[in-house]
This record gives sequence, C-alpha cells and structure tokens, in this order.
Amino acid sequence: MSLFHRTEKAAAPTTAAEPDTGLHGKRLALVFIGLAIGMFVSSLSETIASTALPTIVGDLHGVQIMQWVETTYILTSTITMPIYGRLGDTFGRKRLLVLSLGLYAAGKGVCGMAPSMAVLITGRAISGLGGGGLIILSQAILADVVSARQRGKYMGAIGAVFAVSNVLGPILGGWFVDVTGWRMIFWFTIPLAVVAMVMTARFLPNDWRRPTSMGVDGLGMALMAVAVVTLILASAWGGSTFAWNSWEMIVLIVACVAAWVGFVVHENRAKRPIVPFGLFRDRNFTLVTVCGMLVFIGFDGTLNYMPTYLQLVNDLNPMNAGLMMVPICVGSLVTSTATGFIASKTGRYKWMPIAMCAVMGLGFFLMSTVTPETSLWLLGTYFFIWGFGVGLGSQILVLIVQNEFPHAIVGTATAANNFFRQIASTLGTAVVGSLFTTRLTEYVLPHLPKGSGLTLATLTPTEVGRLPRALQTVIGRGYWESLIPLMLWFVPLLAVGLVMMCFIKRHRLATTISGSGNHVLMDQTTSVGDGKRTAGTKGSGTSVPPK
Repeated sequence: MSLFHRTEKAAAPTTAAEPDTGLHGKRLALVFIGLAIGMFVSSLSETIASTALPTIVGDLHGVQIMQWVETTYILTSTITMPIYGRLGDTFGRKRLLVLSLGLYAAGKGVCGMAPSMAVLITGRAISGLGGGGLIILSQAILADVVSARQRGKYMGAIGAVFAVSNVLGPILGGWFVDVTGWRMIFWFTIPLAVVAMVMTARFLPNDWRRPTSMGVDGLGMALMAVAVVTLILASAWGGSTFAWNSWEMIVLIVACVAAWVGFVVHENRAKRPIVPFGLFRDRNFTLVTVCGMLVFIGFDGTLNYMPTYLQLVNDLNPMNAGLMMVPICVGSLVTSTATGFIASKTGRYKWMPIAMCAVMGLGFFLMSTVTPETSLWLLGTYFFIWGFGVGLGSQILVLIVQNEFPHAIVGTATAANNFFRQIASTLGTAVVGSLFTTRLTEYVLPHLPKGSGLTLATLTPTEVGRLPRALQTVIGRGYWESLIPLMLWFVPLLAVGLVMMCFIKRHRLATTISGSGNHVLMDQTTSVGDGKRTAGTKGSGTSVPPK
C-alpha cells in the first residue's frame, strides 16, 4: 500500500481490523517539517511584537489604541478555531491549511506596509483569520498521519516549536527594532509561511472528503462570534476604558451572557454543531480542557507583561529583555521533548499533567517573591522553572483529547479544546491587564508631574527612558508593585488543576490511526456532531487502571 493510500484511509472511518499506521520515513518527515513551520510562524506572531509594540505605536501615533494590535489578532483567531476544526473533519484539512497559511501571509504583508494604526490593525485581523487554523489543522493532521501511540514524540517536538517561538519572538522583535526597523517583524515571516504552503501542497496527501450533508452551522458561527467578541471586549475594557458599573459595560456584559447562553442552547440542538458540547460528556476531555484553561489563564496572562517589566524595572533594552525569556524556552524545550518520547515509548502519560501543575505552581510562588533588587540570574532560574513546568504537560493534554474520540471528529475535538484554552488565555491577559492597570494607576499616577502630559498610556519604555532618574525609579517600583503580587493569585488555580489531573482515567494510546475513541461513551449509542459511535465500534485502545 502506498503512503498516499494509507493516509487516504486514515481520513475516513475504518474498522479496527484494518491496519492503518499512517505515513512513515521521509514523507512523514517532510510533512511534519511543513506543519512545524506553520505552527512556528503562528505562535511567533503572538509574541514577536511584544517588545517592539511601544516603538510601532509611537511611529504610527497610536498609543491610545495600542491594545487593539493584539486584541484584534486574538479575536479573529479565536473565532475561527472551531470553524476550522469542524470544516476540516467535514471536507478535509489540506486545502484549509494552505488557505490559512495564505491568509496569514497576506495579513503580515498588510502589517508590513501599514501607514497608520488602522491599516496595521486590519492586517492583524487578516492574519488572525489564518492563524486560527494553523495550529488546529496542524495538530489534527498529525492525527491523520500518525497513530496516538507514536504521536507523543511528535507532540513533544511541537511543544519544543512553541517553546522556541514564544521566546524567540521577543528576542527577534527587539533585534529588528534595534537593527532593521519594526516593519521587518512582519515581512520576515512571509517567506516561512510560503515555504510551509509549498511543503503542505507538495507532500501532504490529498484528503478531500464527500460529506453526506453540506450544511454549515451558520447561526452557531454568528452566535459564537458575538459571544467571543463581547467576552473579550468586556474583559479588555472593564475597569480601564469604562467603569464596571457604567451603562456601556452593563450592556456589553448582558449581551455577552445572552450570546453565550444562546450559543450553548443552539449547539446542543444543531445537527452539525461548530462546538459539540456533547464532548464534555467525556470525563477526560472535560478534565484536561478545564485544566488547560487554569494553566494558561495564569501563564499567558502574566508572561505577556514580562518583557515590558524587564525594560521598566530592570532597565534592559528590548533585545536583552527578550533574551531574558530564553530560560523559559530552554525549560520547556527539555521537558516537552522528553515527555513526548516517554509517552510514545511507555504509553504512560498521566503523571505528566500532574507534574506540570505542581512545577508551575512552584514557579508562580517563586515569581511572587521577586523584588526590583532580585538578580537577573535568580529571575532567570525562576523563568526556567516556569518553562520546565509548562513543557511537562501542555502538549500531552492535546494528545489525551485526541486519544479519546473517533478519528471522524478528532479535528473538532482538538479545535474545541484549543478554543477554550485560547478563551482562558485571552481572559487571563485581560484580567491581569485590568488588575495591573488599576494598581498602576494607584501607585504611579500621583507621582507624575502635573501638566507634563504624561499618562499611563504614554509610559512606554522609550518615553520612561527620557524621564529623570528618580521618576524612572518610581515608575519601575510601581510596575513591580502592580504586577508581581498577582503571581501568587494563580497558585491556587494550579492546585485545583493538580487535583483534577489525578482523576484522569488512563487509556492505552491507540496504535492505529482509526483506533482512537477509547472512552466509555464508545459503548453507547451516542452522537457528537458527525461522529456517531455505536456499540461494537471501539478502537484498539482499551481502558486500563489509572496509574
């Protein structure tokens, strides 16, 4: 059987008796490299502008709307995640991945040419429309070509890709600002996206599917869009742009609650839901999805502020602030790679997310003890523990989700898990930002010279560097007082996640592409969207006592 035909069989439901082991050798390596490049540029997009953003908005005279550069990308990418997952399960993923890479590259081109903040934000929106599919489709395609038992080591490698991109982003952003100018931040990712498009089109076998129903859940998409937009806007504006008790926030919150209720009710009734809430009937899916949300509320919520913290409090330039993120990369690189190979070798993975919560809880506690006088070496050690912890289990959570469901809905399940994780990441960033802004106003605003025109929005590292040294010290101290104590708030969340992970039911990782779907619901006549499962359709993986 050719490699092409093996993957074609993987794309369609098969019986457990049919051997289906996916791609191998050089073909698999080339496909994986293409997928890894796509995930690299998508992940890089969320971090590369962090150290350069003050310079960008200064050049484009848009400090007052600076938050929209990141918020717009998050909005469009979050909304499209479950849509890509459902469409990939229905029509196939190859063409969708090429399309998403094209949208991502087009958006970067718009950003690179942007003469104003409005154009820059538009480019970020276009990039988000493509970025929402890059990670989801790439992870699901791995399930098309590699069995769950072998997928662990590839998930580990993906974790390493994320680790490198998350830390390389701020470093490259700072370097481009200092050497080539900020526009190169956007231009240099376009060739990478094009390479990923060519490799995907050339080496990934065709997977076009002919669904029995061509219906698309348009109402579900609209309700989801309204629910996500109102949630993110309420989180971003509450307590900063508008007071929580203002009529604007009340209307926004009411609209948000109504949209989410309507979305959940509709999806439970829809024939082809975008996010099948029936997935939550599976215990493992529910546990790992909620745990992932708890982890990334804190990690992403605080990590995004660290480069600016290092510039204002430790007086580092943008490039050196980015370099300080390297220990996080190294820690995550070590553990994500190691745990992936261990999971594939032994089939044992339950301890990994438990250890992740424990080590990350320790990392947040240690970070809460940081002071402006803390040495960079000690701070780097705490960063390493942070990265070491997140690498222990973040990709294993995705592997657990994919191992729980039939191959016919693996993309939908993967997208749903990532969708809620992204919601948590966005909420974490918004909540931390709101609390931080409130505290910063209390600590810093009274010390700013009256009539100087200085506001919190204008306190970029570049602007602060022009102020008298005594005032710089006050601002740096205020930044520390506003951010670091928040680290301790996330320790209880990690403790809850640790307890939840103890209740995961370990299932044997499937050894064939079509052999996923191990959970107890496989013994019942039930349906999750298009993934119908009836008695006698178990995959090759069987339950074993939890370890």
